[in-house]
Amino acid sequence: MAKILIVDDSEVIRNLLTDFLADLGHTVDCAIDGQEGIDKALSNEYAVVICDVHMPKKNGFLVFTEISAKKPETEFVMTDSLPGDLAAQAQAAGVQHLLAKPFDLDQLQDTLERVLRPVQES
Repeated sequence: MAKILIVDDSEVIRNLLTDFLADLGHTVDCAIDGQEGIDKALSNEYAVVICDVHMPKKNGFLVFTEISAKKPETEFVMTDSLPGDLAAQAQAAGVQHLLAKPFDLDQLQDTLERVLRPVQES
C-alpha cells in the first residue's frame, strides 16, 4: 500500500482520515499546518499528500506549489469546501485531484484508487 501524508489543521479530520487510511493498509503521517506539511513532504517520501486549503502558516495552494516544485512525482489531493472559484483556482494551479468537503470516505477511497493506480503500475 502507499505512504500518505495528511495536512489539515482539524484534529478531527486528521484522526478520521488516519484511522480510515490505516484500515485500508496505508502508512499515514500527519501535519497540523501548511509549513509542517511542506517540511515533512520534502524530507520524506510520500506517494500522496492529502491537503486542506485553509490552514495556518501556509495554505494548501502554497503547500501544493512548494511540494510539486521539488517532488513532482508526489500525487496531491486538495480538500476544502471548494466553491466554484476556488476549485477553478486549484485546477489552474495544476491540482488534478479535488475533494469537496464534506466528502464521504467512499469518495476518498475512489480518489485514492485513481491516484495510486499509475504509481502501482510502474
